[in-house]
Amino acid sequence: MSAKVIAVADHRYPASAPRIPARLVAPSGELLDSLHRPLRDLRISVTDRCNFRCSYCMPREVFDRDYSFLPHSSLLTFEEIVRIARLFVAHGVRKIRLTGGEPLLRRDLERLVAMLAELPGADGGRLDLTLTTNGSILARKAEALKAAGLGRVTVSLDAIDDRVFRRMNDADFPVADVLRGIDAAERAGLGPIKVNMVVKRGTNDQEILPMARHFRGRDVALRFIEYMDVGATNGWRMDEVLPSAEVVERVAEEFALLPLPASAPGETAARWRYAEPGVAGEIGTISSVTQAFCSDCNRARLSTEGKLFLCLFASRGHDLRALVRGGASDAEIAAAIGLVWQQRDDRYSELRSAAGPQAPAGEKRVEMHYIGG
Repeated sequence: MSAKVIAVADHRYPASAPRIPARLVAPSGELLDSLHRPLRDLRISVTDRCNFRCSYCMPREVFDRDYSFLPHSSLLTFEEIVRIARLFVAHGVRKIRLTGGEPLLRRDLERLVAMLAELPGADGGRLDLTLTTNGSILARKAEALKAAGLGRVTVSLDAIDDRVFRRMNDADFPVADVLRGIDAAERAGLGPIKVNMVVKRGTNDQEILPMARHFRGRDVALRFIEYMDVGATNGWRMDEVLPSAEVVERVAEEFALLPLPASAPGETAARWRYAEPGVAGEIGTISSVTQAFCSDCNRARLSTEGKLFLCLFASRGHDLRALVRGGASDAEIAAAIGLVWQQRDDRYSELRSAAGPQAPAGEKRVEMHYIGG
């Protein structure tokens, strides 16, 4: 009798636990991909819907009122998410980040947070459970999320000037409501808070210093993110990318900065603190375009409907939902996850850097709202 096999996307794997080559296992026992990167970080998209229409993610001319989002039946249930997450933790994942779309639009998300918070972390410690949000309803949700077991939040905020912010979110949403959400998260203890600003030259780069001024002195990590060619609908152009080095120069013209070491293995941000003694806060830059960090990438992404993506710039995912709903055992699903990760060789940003100013040609990339940032 032939051995039982399980299918994930276009791949077929033995259902029994695989024998992992020694070169693909770290000294700690963690799983390694083909470029010897461990699996440490799982990002779970809980919805593909969002109430903003930011041009770099969900441009309104594409994601209009006629756009078909996933039906609720296609979404992983909370129980399915927790089951899959538990298997990732067994493979070495130490941090889980809930994303979207806008994750706080998923009904009863606090219940999912409470369920995930029960999962044990590495070596019996606490799992690092975080969430990325546009902050639009965070003021109403912060205390409940903290009570459910959420550790930290990251808030996307692309401008402090209300007119610029409304123009960028393309939903006429006021910046004051997002700032109230950040304040509420700070009071609830969901910190240290990160604030992410996607910098687009000629659109909001004039907001770099105002953002630094606003958050300087608070226990907030302000991250400036280079405008990236994620997905296939945002009309990305290299001349709209403001290199992170220029961002740091602008901030340093007003505030003296001192470099900080990476906060964890695979840290995506280069970090600085304010040199003035006693001043809280820090800034960071995420430079996927000009300073690719693929060699340290330890992140996997689970889409809203249960597909496993190995890169933010991927074209295809591996269908874990089919295994979950098809009756596969935990051992079978874990085996599939392990083999998919072992074969991982994604390094899109490095290839883009080598190719020059144009993005590498290839298949249509998955949209960011579908797998999270």
